[in-house]
Amino acid sequence: MKQPFAFGGEEGIENFDASIRYRASINNYLIDTGDEVILVDTGIPSDFPDPEADDSVMIYNGERISDYMTAFEKLGYKKEDVTKILLTHKHPDHSGELKQFPNAKVYLSKTEAEALDLNGDNIVTVDYDDEYYNFSNAQKIIDDVYLIEAIGHTNGNSIVIVKDDDIFYMIHGDVTYTDEALYENKLSIVFENIEKARETLDNIREFIMNHPTVYLSTHTPLGPENLENKYIMDLENPPESIYPE
Repeated sequence: MKQPFAFGGEEGIENFDASIRYRASINNYLIDTGDEVILVDTGIPSDFPDPEADDSVMIYNGERISDYMTAFEKLGYKKEDVTKILLTHKHPDHSGELKQFPNAKVYLSKTEAEALDLNGDNIVTVDYDDEYYNFSNAQKIIDDVYLIEAIGHTNGNSIVIVKDDDIFYMIHGDVTYTDEALYENKLSIVFENIEKARETLDNIREFIMNHPTVYLSTHTPLGPENLENKYIMDLENPPESIYPE
């Protein structure tokens, strides 16, 4: 992705250097508690055509390594194993395969449920009637798993935080498109509410500064790399960027 896309949500894309590029991808996450299998987002629809590499676009996610359901099954799971799906927001690269799991309960904000016209016994629109540290609007899903209101990227955007062994895993959807934006305190491209996006990013940075947090992105390989290495974010000492070849 080009820097104007990754950094230009608040100050404008014209203020950043399009020759600077960061690695991009699409990846999703699965939480296995032993009792439950919980998905966070469900990836891009399998029938979406692969985008062609084009130097003029702001973000190119690369060639498809695997479609969502094939990747899911390669992990050793079956559709009926999934008990819950936590949807961060409505965009099709996050909600694209919801239809594959008709028996799972889908948790999301009312705003995104309305936007996607989702209804039925398996759709749970959350009220965010809990607090979670410095986040005033949160919803406990199960012990140590919270869906948290994070408006900005969309008007019903959420993030997920999972606590395990005193480490917090923040699965943040599209709050930032790359970790460099978090370190530089820049908003990535915002689709619906810039003011709320700034509030969300401020809250996220405050949380990370006060709690050992592994930051799990959807749109950069840094997400799975951070997870594999249990990399704790240090906003005062960002690592050296790894640029795409």
